[in-house]
Amino acid sequence: MKVTDLVPGRAGSLPAPLQDPAAAALGKRVILLGGLTASDTSSSGILLAGPGGARQIGSLPSARHDTAAAVIGRYAYLFGGGDGVQQLDQIVRIDPGSGATSVVGRLPAPSSDSAAAAIGGTAYIVGGYTGSAWLDTIVAWRPGSSAAVVARLPAPVRYAAVTAAAGRLVIAGGSLEDGSASDAVYEYVPAQRRVRLVGRLPAPTTHAAAASLGPLAFVIGGRGTNLGSVTDRIVSIAIRTGKIRRAGALAVPRSDLAAATVGNTILVSGGNSGSATVATITTLEPVLRTLAGTSSGRSTHGAAISVYAHDGPGMLTPVTRKALSRVYVPNSQNGTVDVIDPRTYRVVEHFDVGALPQHIVPAWDLETLYVTNDAGNSLTPINPETGKPGRPIPVDDPYNLYFTPDGSRAIVVAERLNRLDFRDPHTFRLEHSLAVPCLGIDHVDFSADGSYLIASCEFSGQLVKVDVAAERVVGVLTLPDGGRGMPQDVKLSPDGRVFYVADQNANGVWEVNGAPMRVTGFIATGRGAHGLYPSRNAKLLFVSNRSEGSISVISFRTRKVIRTWRIPGGGSPDMGGVSADGKVLWLSGRYNGVVYAISTVDGHLIAKIPVGPGPHGVCVWPQPGRYSLGHTGILR
Repeated sequence: MKVTDLVPGRAGSLPAPLQDPAAAALGKRVILLGGLTASDTSSSGILLAGPGGARQIGSLPSARHDTAAAVIGRYAYLFGGGDGVQQLDQIVRIDPGSGATSVVGRLPAPSSDSAAAAIGGTAYIVGGYTGSAWLDTIVAWRPGSSAAVVARLPAPVRYAAVTAAAGRLVIAGGSLEDGSASDAVYEYVPAQRRVRLVGRLPAPTTHAAAASLGPLAFVIGGRGTNLGSVTDRIVSIAIRTGKIRRAGALAVPRSDLAAATVGNTILVSGGNSGSATVATITTLEPVLRTLAGTSSGRSTHGAAISVYAHDGPGMLTPVTRKALSRVYVPNSQNGTVDVIDPRTYRVVEHFDVGALPQHIVPAWDLETLYVTNDAGNSLTPINPETGKPGRPIPVDDPYNLYFTPDGSRAIVVAERLNRLDFRDPHTFRLEHSLAVPCLGIDHVDFSADGSYLIASCEFSGQLVKVDVAAERVVGVLTLPDGGRGMPQDVKLSPDGRVFYVADQNANGVWEVNGAPMRVTGFIATGRGAHGLYPSRNAKLLFVSNRSEGSISVISFRTRKVIRTWRIPGGGSPDMGGVSADGKVLWLSGRYNGVVYAISTVDGHLIAKIPVGPGPHGVCVWPQPGRYSLGHTGILR
């Protein structure tokens, strides 16, 4: 299934009409900064907006409009703008908790009419106007550094629609120096410092907003060259394929509006109707369709979407179709990786990595696999098109590795250090270390809207809840056995309502409601319940019971064990994944130096392949899905 259109949903209103505010998402809310009032004067307001309305939480150092904004970590940042007299060069930090502001940097030149988005802890500010010159620049800035020009556009532009999608900066439309509107769509890839033309909008568009859902960027509203040409048009840009198409319409035409992604919806605030400044807040809800073209997932009435809707048999992206079909096995005890050809069930490659490799993890963009060398304090990248390893990347204590749902941050799970390290998803530069109030943090999954994560802490029998945008702990749950439990893998149910948590000491799976953080049930499976893997049709959950050599099969519908498969002669099934076609469950035999290939149809053992000592987090590749959240393959 795929997102095809956006449709207007719930509506609320701002305290007063406002156009041209800068906007960025903060968890379940959107921060709106500055803008122009109905009387065409600059605003100093700092607003927090949601689907039902907005409230002012503070004021900027001075009134300003036509600014740009991005969220990095726990703060929002405002870049430049105009105050009606001059352009400004300030970079202003805003604390959303208190509304306090401080100037933390300067742009290379004073400018307004620019737009911004953040990728991996760096904000990119695009185009603008100095008061005398149009800008063709892309400026990069991250907290603690100086702002610098990192690339140039083919032509100067103002009022472009800018967002981040699939780890790339998407730049659409805008006003050109000759007074016309542009229809060009560009992408900027930070790692390559390269601007590339992706395609053309259906019509020249400026003063539009942009936001993204997964790998899709959306250009929302705007106008043409003439002031009276305000549009309701929504255009989608599939950044990986270059496909650009009409994808819905606003309830009414709007230009100079603000848009930001909140969970799996886009919040649109304020703007100009062509005749007046408006105070409207609207959600744009995604409509999903199956490959056969029938409607599915979230409807205009808010029906639930399966979080595994894009993980069905054979639903590979263009990136993963280029990958070799392989099973990658980290051998913890001797610092090596074995590579299995799943067609022959034989090891075809073997190479050294760092000390104590624990898991092999697909990157968010599906272009790289990473071996987490825990004691080696490094990540070894693997090119999935060749199966060959690259140069190790230094990081502290990478027991496990995850990525935020928007792809903006990597999260290294530093188990022995009791912390989550938020890093750049490409360079792995450390951005923020979050100490957690528990012991042995190791496995993670994210809520359906991506606003929070739940992590297991195996040595203290607890779960922690972390606000992803704010990068802070917002809840701790001790499991019912008084801290004697040993929680392991975590997986979200297809409807997004339940987190399943395997408990190695409780010999089963806890059911946890992540919103209030409470246990709602328990399913007994077998001794040493450890790994959790949804079937490709998202109807079943496979549970590896490591201490008794069995796999329990849970029905997501009934929440009961419907069958148990036992490995002939016993074994120690641990971590792995399901094949792309859904027919084989691959699991490491942690204490037996083997990998098991198990039929998902009847549970019979297809093959038992000898590998190195201590095989752990096996990665089956490729796998279906649009992007990876990490571990051995949590794809959405």
